[in-house]
Amino acid sequence: MSAAAPLLHLTQGAISQQVKRLESLFDTPVFDRQQRRLHLTEAGERLLLKARALLALNDQLWAEMTQPSLSGKVRFGVPYDLMGQALASALKAYELAWPQVEVTLMCGASSELAAAIERGELDLALVEAPVAQACEPREPRFKVQCLRVERLVWVGASGGSALCKQPLPVSLVDQNCAFRPLIVAALQAQGRTWRTVYESGNLEATCATVRADVAVTAWLGFTVPCDLQIIADDCGLPALPPFAINLYQRAEDGALATYALASAVAGVFGAAGRA
Repeated sequence: MSAAAPLLHLTQGAISQQVKRLESLFDTPVFDRQQRRLHLTEAGERLLLKARALLALNDQLWAEMTQPSLSGKVRFGVPYDLMGQALASALKAYELAWPQVEVTLMCGASSELAAAIERGELDLALVEAPVAQACEPREPRFKVQCLRVERLVWVGASGGSALCKQPLPVSLVDQNCAFRPLIVAALQAQGRTWRTVYESGNLEATCATVRADVAVTAWLGFTVPCDLQIIADDCGLPALPPFAINLYQRAEDGALATYALASAVAGVFGAAGRA
C-alpha cells in the first residue's frame, strides 16, 4: 500500500479503502492480512491474472485505434532482476499492438548493458545505478530518464537464520552486479565479516541459496519474491543505499517503434520519470 500510494498519486488510506471496496464487491478477500505483510489470496491471484489481461487488451485496442502502424527493429537491454512478470506482460502487449516490430531482448548486468548501448549494440536499455549517479550518462549522445528510485534491501528466507551466522553468508549474482560494490562497502564500513556462498550470473541459483537459508542477498525492494523476506532494519545488517532505475535511449534514434517501447517500459515502473 505504501509503495502504491506515490505511484498512483493517492494516499495510503485511499488505496486501502479502494481495496476494501473491491473485496466488498466480490464478497471475498483478495489479500491475506496475517502478521505485518500482505499476500494475495487465491482469489486475489486470479483477479491479478485477469486484470493484467484486461489492461493488455485495453492497451492493444487503444494503440490500434489511435496510432499509426509501427514497424522496424528495437534492441532492448534489461538487467536480470528487472525481467519480472510486469515487464514481460508489457512486452507481450507491445508485441500484440505492434506485430510488425521485431524486439530483440538482451539480459545482462547494468554495466554490460550501458556499455552495449554506448557501442551502438542496443537502442534502449534499463540501467540500475546508485542515486548519486542516476542521470550521468557516459556519453552526451544518450537520453537518460529516471523511471524509479527504490531502496536496496537485505533479503533472506522467511523466518530464516542465515543473517545470524558469522561470518555472514552472502549470495551475489556476479562481479559485474551493480549492487555488489555498495553491498561490500556497507559490510566493510560496519566491520562485518562475511563470505561469498554463491557468485554466478544465474539469478535463479542465487534465489535458491536464499530460499534454502544458506545465505542472504540484497535486491531492490519491489523485486523481492513474495516467498522471501525483507530483513528488518533492526536486525543488525548495515543500511544499503537507494538505487535508480534509468532508461537509456540513443539520442539519434528517432524511430517511433523505440519511443513506443520506451513509453511502455516507463509505464511498468509507474512514474512519469524525469529527463
